[in-house]
Amino acid sequence: MRWRSASPRSCGIEAQGRLPLLLVAQRMFAGIDSFPLMAIPLFILAGNLMSAGGISHRLVELAKSLVGGLQGGLACTCVLTCMLFASVSGSSVATTFAIGAILIPAMVRHNYPKPLAASIQASSAELGVLIPPSIPLILYGVSTDTSIGKLFIAGLGPGLVVAGSLMALVLVLRRLRGIGKEDGLDRASPGAALVSALPALLVPVVILGGIYSGIFTPTEASAVAVAAALIVGMGLYRELKIRDLPEILKKTVISTSAIMIIISAAALFSFLITRSGLPNEIAAWFRDVFDSPIAFLLAVNFLLLLVGMFIETSAAILVLAPILTPIAIAYGVDPVHFGLIIVVNLALGMITPPLGVNLFAACAVANLRVEQIIPQLVWFVLTVFAALMVITYVPAITLWPVDLVFGT
Repeated sequence: MRWRSASPRSCGIEAQGRLPLLLVAQRMFAGIDSFPLMAIPLFILAGNLMSAGGISHRLVELAKSLVGGLQGGLACTCVLTCMLFASVSGSSVATTFAIGAILIPAMVRHNYPKPLAASIQASSAELGVLIPPSIPLILYGVSTDTSIGKLFIAGLGPGLVVAGSLMALVLVLRRLRGIGKEDGLDRASPGAALVSALPALLVPVVILGGIYSGIFTPTEASAVAVAAALIVGMGLYRELKIRDLPEILKKTVISTSAIMIIISAAALFSFLITRSGLPNEIAAWFRDVFDSPIAFLLAVNFLLLLVGMFIETSAAILVLAPILTPIAIAYGVDPVHFGLIIVVNLALGMITPPLGVNLFAACAVANLRVEQIIPQLVWFVLTVFAALMVITYVPAITLWPVDLVFGT
């Protein structure tokens, strides 16, 4: 069968000088032919293993024992647990399902309105892409040739700022709405909860400690995370069974395939827009319109907020990061700091309609329609946006851990 060539207006490659269509396959394959990208399926697998192996339940009990005694402590437990689980999963959607399946019903039992409980979970799960290891940070590092190790350590500061902001909002809401008065019930002592959760807590210590000490690279750390998840889930907690592995592997393959297709298609698109000269035109436009880094970063924030509402996070990073990062560097913005600005922005898009993946995941867990939680969600979106502004204009939040660890 002979394939008929597409018209110049129907194909980007055809429109750019009738390049051979074989270039489509070549560029898409080149986009995923990268060693650091091997970390993505392994971190996804590690997160699924940890969720099935009882780690998420023990992290919830530990967080509840620490802050659950406060009025509103169960909501703070949700934020704290998401932060802890993020340090072993790297995915906000995985965090939503693993933690939300436990804490959304628990909050409802403690008389939290269900839309509020779902909003707390959806916004807290953003920490899954900020606290290292983080799949979006890996993608940013690969697409801009930025150190993934530096990006991982840089994510700690913004992650803590977002988590602290969400906890502060929850503590304000407890006073205004009188929620969480029964949160101190049914919680274990901190000592017992810590002993039970200690193996789970050692997993991120081993992963991040190995990266920053130079024992292994972030990509190799993903394989260590899988091994640690198997050891903890099967050997210590004994909740992960061999019969569970086929379903876990199936979920991992489905999630990885979706991400890799997006990455390969975005690589082709990036090649086309680079060849068209569009990045140079955009850079020149930014330099002409914005005369200071402050104005540039403000414009980028609003652009990324809009993009995050309509475009999947991985695709947005792979398409926009190679264009915007050189412009940011020209304005004197550190590429590591800029990477966190991009990721925090797009993380906010995960809880905003119409395509907020965390929003839909939390609604699925809570059995709610999206429109039912929007009134409650507004306060969390505004809070994260305020945290984003602080992160953007106080670069020390992002860079001081990098300087401390790497001495640069």
